Formats: sequence, structure tokens, C-alpha cells
Amino acid sequence: MTDAQQGRWAVAAMFLANGFIMGAWAPQIPLLLPRHGIGEAMLGLLILVLGLGAVAAMLFAGRLIQRHGARRVLCGFAFAVIPVLPLVVIAPNLPLLALAMALFGALIGCMDVAMNANAVEVERGMRRAIMSSSHGFWSLGGFLGGSIGGLALAQWGAVAQALGVAAAVALIVTLAAPRIYAAPETGPMQDAPKTRLLPRDPLIWVIGLMALLCMVPEGAVMDWAALYLLQEHGAGVAVAGMGFALFSGAMAIMRFAGDAVRNRFGAVLTLRASAILAALALMVAAAAPSAPVVLVAFAVAGLGIANTVPIMFSAAGNHPGMASGAALSTVTMIGYSGILVAPSSIGFVAEHIGFRWTYGALALLLLVVAALAGLVRAADAARH
Repeated sequence: MTDAQQGRWAVAAMFLANGFIMGAWAPQIPLLLPRHGIGEAMLGLLILVLGLGAVAAMLFAGRLIQRHGARRVLCGFAFAVIPVLPLVVIAPNLPLLALAMALFGALIGCMDVAMNANAVEVERGMRRAIMSSSHGFWSLGGFLGGSIGGLALAQWGAVAQALGVAAAVALIVTLAAPRIYAAPETGPMQDAPKTRLLPRDPLIWVIGLMALLCMVPEGAVMDWAALYLLQEHGAGVAVAGMGFALFSGAMAIMRFAGDAVRNRFGAVLTLRASAILAALALMVAAAAPSAPVVLVAFAVAGLGIANTVPIMFSAAGNHPGMASGAALSTVTMIGYSGILVAPSSIGFVAEHIGFRWTYGALALLLLVVAALAGLVRAADAARH
């Protein structure tokens, strides 16, 4: 097995660990309300703090990768992220909770940029696309974290669940770190010319915006599906946690097939059809009469959203006339502000108009992505 082939499975393990943390975090979110005596609006502010920590860190992640290489940056942040979920859960008051969530966001965000950058390096080393299936491992981690984490939460409580998640992630990261691929041409680059912190190419910003429009609905399911099922459909804690778990599980299944689908139909058609399917599914979730229908709709939405962001990341990594690392970090930063920052506003909106109208409105964002699908043609360069 070559270094790149070994690195392919190592970076997949990092995606799995990152997704596992986020999946386990989802069923913890509703418990913050009674624990700290807060409402949806304050919870939205706390999620905003997490998101701002992530996006602020992402802004400089590209510089860290340029200076130290994706391998070192990924391994460093992967180990650093291990204790953050327990820190959030055991925070005794709101100020310390806000600080813990900001740290959570910053470490998760930097790890995310680094593992996507490393996946691009592995693609070059193997001379074939692996981005969609790498994101499949993230979704698989989200499914495992949400389902197992939800059951563990109901059985043993919040602290025990968080400590168990930290132990599992520590094991995965420790096994994967020594095998992370270090591309010879993209190792530490102290002598490389400096790139602009914010690129001028408008197409990169548009692709980043498209990624954001896909990640806003994804973040809405991750952060608010459990509360939607609890409050408006009377679901229990374990069932509520299955909302994001089924969404992530469906995403994982489709993402493992994503590279083959793109090779067959091309990036543009795949993105357009995927966005339309996800939009229709969210509309069904918004109008659903019962929790089982909501769960099925979220699963179908996961099938649709699955390959949208990997396609955009591939388009950024192959964008002509721009260093792939700089383009990828920019698109990642803009896109992940959708999954980390934008859902914070949903708490305010849902408190006034309810989750049904909110999820219905989010479906419209995906129709915009379908209309702009022609801008991601560069993603197909990964096949050549």
C-alpha cells in the first residue's frame, strides 16, 4: 500500500472523528435549555458564538497550512479537539459555556479545513477523486454520533456521553495520525510566496456562497431537528436525536457513491438534481403531520444535500489561476459559516414563526443552488 493509499484511510478516519463529535453534540443541544434556564433565542446566541469561533479560526487556517503543511495542522487540531465536548457539557454557567463553545467552534473549524486540504493532497497522490467519500465518512461519523450518542444520553446522562465520545475520538485520532499523508510538494512551505488573506476572484466567493446556501439547511437539521421533533411532534429524547442521525446516515450512503455518480453524470447535473431533491424533502419535513414522516423527510434531504458541498470543494481545489489551498480555505470558511453561524438565527426566527415555516423557507435556498449549478464545472477536473 502506497503512502497516499494509506493516507486515504487515515484522513477518512479524521473525517469520521470530526463527524462523530458533531453528531454526538446534536442531541446534547436541547438539554442546554433546562440546564442553564435559557430559551431558544439565548441558545441561538450560544450557537452563534460557536460558529463565530469556527469561522474566525478558518480565516487563518489556510495560512497555518501554507506554513506548516496540512498534515501537521490536521494532527495538531485533531488532538486538541478531543476534550471540547466534555468542556461544553460541564460548563457551570453561561460565561464559561460561551467560552467553551467558542473554543469548540475554533478547534473543529480548523480541523475541518485541514482535513479537507489533506484530502485534496491525497487526491493528487492517488490521481483520483476521494472528496465525496471522505465527506461520507464525516456523515457516517455524524450518524454514529447522533444515534449512539442519543441512546447513551438517554441511558447514562450528558456527562457520561460526552466523556465516552472524547475517549472514542482519542482512540481514532491516535491510530490515524501517524498515517496521515504528507505530500512532498505541499509539506511545510515557509519559503512559499504569501497569498492574500481574502482572494479577489469573484467566482470563488460565489462558489463559497453556494456552499453556504447548502450548509444552512444542513446546520438547521443538525442544530434544531431535535428541538423541532421534541416541541412540535412530541418525540422523546432518543427519537429526537435520530433526526440528525438519519439525515447524516443518508448523506453517508450517498456520499460513498458520490464519486461514481459524478463520473457518470458530471458535477453540474449531479449538483442540480441533488439540490432540487433536498429542497423538496425539506418542504415535506416542514408540512409533515407526524414525527415518522419528519424522520423520513430528513433522510431524503440528506440524500440530496450529500454531494453538493464535496462538488464545490472539488471545484475550488481545481479552480484555474489560483492556489488550491487558498481557494479551498476561502470556500470552506464561507460555506461552513452556513452550518455554524447561520443556524443561530433560526432560533430567533423559529421562536416567532415556528420550525415548520423555517424549514420551508430553507428549501428555497437549495433552489438557488440548483439555478447556479453551472458554475462548478471545474469540479470535473479531478477526474482527468
